[in-house]
Amino acid sequence: MPTITPPDFSSQRFKANPFPLYARLREEAPVFRFTGAMKETVWLVTRYDDVSLVLKHASLSKDVFGGVAAAERRQKMPWLLKLFAPLSQNMLSKDPPDHTRLRSLVHKAFTPRLIERLRSRVQALSDRLLDAAARKGSMDLVAEYALIVPVTIIAEMLGVPSGDYRKFQHWSNRLISNTNLWDVMLSVPSVLMFTRYLRELIAQRRSSPGEDLLSALIQAEEAGDRLTPDELVSMVFLLLVAGHETTVNLISGGTLALLQHPEQLERLRKEPDLIGPAVEELLRYASPVEISTERFTREDLTVAGVTIPRGNLVFASIASANRDERHFKDPDALDLGREPNRHMSFGMGIHYCLGAPLARLEGQIALQTLVNRFPNLRLARPAESLKWRTGVLMRGPKQLPVSLR
Repeated sequence: MPTITPPDFSSQRFKANPFPLYARLREEAPVFRFTGAMKETVWLVTRYDDVSLVLKHASLSKDVFGGVAAAERRQKMPWLLKLFAPLSQNMLSKDPPDHTRLRSLVHKAFTPRLIERLRSRVQALSDRLLDAAARKGSMDLVAEYALIVPVTIIAEMLGVPSGDYRKFQHWSNRLISNTNLWDVMLSVPSVLMFTRYLRELIAQRRSSPGEDLLSALIQAEEAGDRLTPDELVSMVFLLLVAGHETTVNLISGGTLALLQHPEQLERLRKEPDLIGPAVEELLRYASPVEISTERFTREDLTVAGVTIPRGNLVFASIASANRDERHFKDPDALDLGREPNRHMSFGMGIHYCLGAPLARLEGQIALQTLVNRFPNLRLARPAESLKWRTGVLMRGPKQLPVSLR
């Protein structure tokens, strides 16, 4: 393989602009081997067609703590298996038939028709947050807007008390920011506290059910063997984390992209009907999910002429696929009217993002309301000085100070 420095997911410089490295990998080493955070061999796939193959291939397993993936980890770090397993019994970390069973329990809550009913709530929340920001004339768009909108909505859907939003968001951020073994060790308290919190919340809902999604999941568990206690904990964990983390990056990273392309920002202001395709282009351009969640080869698998041995970890780079010049004209250009735009930001195959309709709704309302409300919206500090969230999976600014007047 060519001598290429592996991606450093803990590096601010890399997270701010990973695209030059991905472009080189697509050209020179589209299936790139490097050593991962847990000292295991990782294969990074970067071309659009190959990423599509990885996301849909039946011989790749999502079961992190079972089957072919777990043997080495169970031998080296049994404590890790025991600690993280209760949060990994969800549909994202399972293969059929368990994946099919678990997904069927919640997919009805995320249909476009039901999500559309949340439109007025998302709009009212966005207006309230921007009213508060307008009085100050500035804000950190991440902490005061991009985070609060999706966190509030998913927590309300599940019936999580409003006073707990910041708490579980802190734990969530700690868990998805791991880039090495030391980070994993530091995340142990968050795992324990998050797990204990979820068990207590479930116990409360058992004794006092409501009209929320958590109560519905508990009733499904009590009706038979469709959910085990650990699966219930893990499902709520997944919905809380996945239900807001990606959308935070869509709103903040999308806003940053617009501010860095003022001609596209002005175009959106003049053409409000463009908001639908605009959000799709921001999903492609900013790639809120940089790397898909891990997959493991059940058998030797050949991708782009490279054989990945059985039991190895495979990362598919969504961010790279979304900039693949083989599928997108001028892929490094932001074009809010781009057509066609078959980006991969919600994945592909059976693990296609269940919350895609909700993320689109929140992104469209939050971004359009912000853009229309503040014609003088601008960065309050140079883009080069912004801090970025570290971690393998997600990509987005850690803070985004903006001026509104």
